[in-house]
Amino acid sequence: MPRDAILLEVYRHRFAGVAEEMGITLQRTGYSPNIKERLDFSCAVFDARGRMIAQAAHIPVHLGAMPASCAAALSSVRKWSQGDVVIVNDPFDGGNHLPDITMVSPVFAGKLPVFFVASRAHHADVGGMTPGSLPLSTELYQEGIIIPPVRLYRDGMLCEDLLELILRNVRTPDERRGDLAAQRAAHAIGERRLLACMQTHGTDEVLAYADHLCRYSEQLTRAEIFQWPDGVFKFTDAMELPDGEDALIRVAARIAGSSIMFDFAGTDPVVHAPLNTVHAVTASACYYAVRCLMREDIPVNAGCFAPVTVRAPANCLINARRPAAVAGGNVETSQRITDAVLGALAQAVPDRVGAAGQGTMNNLTIGGTLDDGCPFAYYETIGGGMGAAPGADGLSGVHVHMSNTLNTPIEALELQFPFRITRYALIDNSGGAGRFQGGRGIVREYAMLDSVTVTMLSERRRYAPWGLAGGAPGRKGRNMLIDALGKETELPGKFTRHLQTGDRLRIETPGGGGYADRNSRST
Repeated sequence: MPRDAILLEVYRHRFAGVAEEMGITLQRTGYSPNIKERLDFSCAVFDARGRMIAQAAHIPVHLGAMPASCAAALSSVRKWSQGDVVIVNDPFDGGNHLPDITMVSPVFAGKLPVFFVASRAHHADVGGMTPGSLPLSTELYQEGIIIPPVRLYRDGMLCEDLLELILRNVRTPDERRGDLAAQRAAHAIGERRLLACMQTHGTDEVLAYADHLCRYSEQLTRAEIFQWPDGVFKFTDAMELPDGEDALIRVAARIAGSSIMFDFAGTDPVVHAPLNTVHAVTASACYYAVRCLMREDIPVNAGCFAPVTVRAPANCLINARRPAAVAGGNVETSQRITDAVLGALAQAVPDRVGAAGQGTMNNLTIGGTLDDGCPFAYYETIGGGMGAAPGADGLSGVHVHMSNTLNTPIEALELQFPFRITRYALIDNSGGAGRFQGGRGIVREYAMLDSVTVTMLSERRRYAPWGLAGGAPGRKGRNMLIDALGKETELPGKFTRHLQTGDRLRIETPGGGGYADRNSRST
């Protein structure tokens, strides 16, 4: 079917609207604050071949990992039936880290599936060593229940035994049950909207424009890359390991004509810590960085990825093999991959790349037992400073790059959990100075009303977010423990601690780097 320019734009928004409405449904029916308040989820539409047709503007780290989940689901099911839903969280078979549970279900036209809808949601606890399932682990088996691609629903009927197995392995089964049901509700909406579209406009037309959109996005992406200078541009950045050592990420961005390859040769091997990543997460960071530099408003689909190749040595930090620990790789190492890739591309297109943002999600989990004897597990990420860009200051107190969640409202967490927020503010003078200044970090202080277990995975505590073009680096982050007597102890970037009633935990997140002529304007 020939491509009509107006219809192409119409279908772009039709498909994107399906994914967006799935996300709204997931938010409204979600059970946990992590879903309904922080919006830590993504929804997408795929065609029968597993190509992404549209993804809502949710979480960037899911950009390249969601297709891996769809591919795993397609590989695991030989014959799909109406009402099937595949569930998976195995990082080495379609997932990215265990708390992110993905569901994939088919949309039929006649006897065959012509589309798939998918959702990925971060569940606040999936078992493992510590509440929140982001422990200081050394292997995957310590991080929680591992779910291969299997049917949770078969012919529309819930597989009760499988659900019971999953819920028996988590600390907060009622919350998990509710969030899984919310994902299923989102799929029902996605299926309904796609079926209505095909009934109104015809299956052939809808499928044709799904293909046209992928080709169109690839065409636009290649045209943008073609304007960049050919060459090899290198950058190195470091992860801060729990033992005080560093793990280096090295990247060479090779631009040739209308394509680009990111080669991570020389990156350090797998580490004995929860900071390794699977290849899909590395690809997500690379795709995201390239999309950030596009001047055109390009539809998000598989076509955007076609001009981008990602290579990484087997069993290195960013292309780990089972059973490497990966809990923090998805949330922390993905940020550093992004920094490294943008650092390389800043040499090729300096007018499009800003300084480093906070470079961490400041992952905090708090768990324990409520007065009624029920376990609880709370998870959140905390915003910080965005790096300054050519012509603009960085934003303050926001999530940057691979995270696109909200800061959890104080009222929401205090209503449900045994702690209080005693301080929540932007940190003065934390953004890097320059002609354009970096965004400011956040201070957030938690006062414990009961005994709890706290785990923190954070970065940029030893190395500050870098400035660019002469701009100053942003201020490093800091984690502080204040006991009931007022004694302050600085904690490392990654720790697990048992805190008592009256203890306070103060998190100070990094500021963004400054851009250009650091002495021409103060923070």
